[in-house]
Amino acid sequence: MANSVRADRENMGYDVVIVGAGPSGLSCAIRLKQIAAEKGKDLSVCVVEKGSEVGAHLLSGAVFETRALDELIPDWKDKGAPIDTPVTSDSFLFMSAKKALRLPTPPTMNNHGNYIISLGALGKWLAAQAEALGVEIYAGFAAAEVLYAPDGQTVLGIATGDMGVNKDGSQGALFTAGVELHARLTVFAEGCHGSLTKSLIQKFDLRKNSDPQTYGLGIKEIWEIKPEHHKKGHCSHSIGWPLDTATYGGSWIYHMDNNLVSIGFVIGLDYQNPHLSPFNEMQRFKTHPAIAPMLEGGRRVAYGARALVEGGLQSLPTLSFAGGMLIGDTAGFLNVPKIKGNHTAMKSGMVAAETAFAAFEALGEAGFAGAESGAQPDVSAYRANLEKTWLWKELYKARNIRAGFHRGLWCGLVHAAFQTLGGWRLPYTLKNHADHAQLTKAKDAPVIDYPKPDGVLTFDRLSSVFLTGTNHAEDQPSHLKLADASIPIGQNLPNYDEPAQRYCPAAVYEVLTNKDGEKTFQINAQNCIHCKTCDIKDPAQNINWVVPQGGEGPNYAGM
Repeated sequence: MANSVRADRENMGYDVVIVGAGPSGLSCAIRLKQIAAEKGKDLSVCVVEKGSEVGAHLLSGAVFETRALDELIPDWKDKGAPIDTPVTSDSFLFMSAKKALRLPTPPTMNNHGNYIISLGALGKWLAAQAEALGVEIYAGFAAAEVLYAPDGQTVLGIATGDMGVNKDGSQGALFTAGVELHARLTVFAEGCHGSLTKSLIQKFDLRKNSDPQTYGLGIKEIWEIKPEHHKKGHCSHSIGWPLDTATYGGSWIYHMDNNLVSIGFVIGLDYQNPHLSPFNEMQRFKTHPAIAPMLEGGRRVAYGARALVEGGLQSLPTLSFAGGMLIGDTAGFLNVPKIKGNHTAMKSGMVAAETAFAAFEALGEAGFAGAESGAQPDVSAYRANLEKTWLWKELYKARNIRAGFHRGLWCGLVHAAFQTLGGWRLPYTLKNHADHAQLTKAKDAPVIDYPKPDGVLTFDRLSSVFLTGTNHAEDQPSHLKLADASIPIGQNLPNYDEPAQRYCPAAVYEVLTNKDGEKTFQINAQNCIHCKTCDIKDPAQNINWVVPQGGEGPNYAGM
């Protein structure tokens, strides 16, 4: 059957395999090894990461709340964690086209005691802590498929993709079969909208009792600005312009160390106007009279983009199944009102580890007899254990705030204030909707005239992608799959002016016209920065993002 073990692939066995070396996956690995050491036991733990190195695919704003890290590694300061820029001040702005009105900072966005960090740097440091405990980490290995038992109902591990396949699908001279990692427990920590998690959700119907997930797209740049414009430790957030009041989104500006500024824009992927370009909205934001002077004389040094989960508690799928668990952003633990998900992702990984270890213990001697024993732990208590933690309380308090903006900015702000002041205690939970179903027809939506980039303050997508260090081998099949190749031109173009041309922040998708007036849909897969927006927003759900060969994609530095 499909996704079963293959004789032509090498295999290795572990007690636990974790897919993804982000905050949740690394925290899970560390906590497993910590408990094992405390109990005088041993579990073999392996982490696979599709990026060329740990941190290469990590991107976040990022203001970091240390609560989970304080629990996981209490002496993180002494161990040299790259967390050394404390937040000194906050501001919250409402933007019109020409003005910026300062509003009271919502309590959920008060960052006193938090730090401005590079998530990639934190990921590398966490990886070093994990390896010191005996965790095996393999970067450059993309988990391409889930392995199942012959009954098809139990996860047995993962396999990396075959390498050296020609564009026509035939095997090249340097063809190498993937590697199978067999595990008694596989933990999926792929980040937002993971490709394997997507397949698991479909196979096991994990959303049967939850709302659809809803997402945002975060677009980020790092600038080096003049010292006189820099306010180390200052955090600013805004709502309003350049978005209309029907579109959810806003900005962040975080003043890092060394005159660096993280500047970004998030747009809810439930936006309705198919003519909207999230990338160009972010570029337009920088031209505001309250923003442009700060960047004057500076230079852009980095760029990236990533989808993020926004659905909250009501959009969490079933979190465990036979042989596996979902943790971090791949499950959906981001706290939207706080604009933070790293501490919650870490906590989910820690609770998963504690649940898993207890389940191994429940197997008795077989629990620690090694991967070859084949005895699988029962991790069905995972969700119940999460419900006892501060993580669940955070998400419960925040559950109605993002969904409250489905009726527009003003209703959303009023409802958010009500929820924050105690309305969260009322026993109702608002519903989320599927982002891809929200677009209006192109003929019914206003066309947005975006100004041409000036190359100084605003930029085009191709020059931006260059800053990501993205690389994909040209001799492999595209990792962006169309279920029906006729849909982009035959359906999406007449109905929505093919929105993939605009929602992709990396210029992957183009509609070309030849000399005879015929239109074709072109996929520039080599540009892809793995944001997953296309898989989420395509109105026909016709694009399937799968992992390319291991080590490919962006190589973010300092993001």
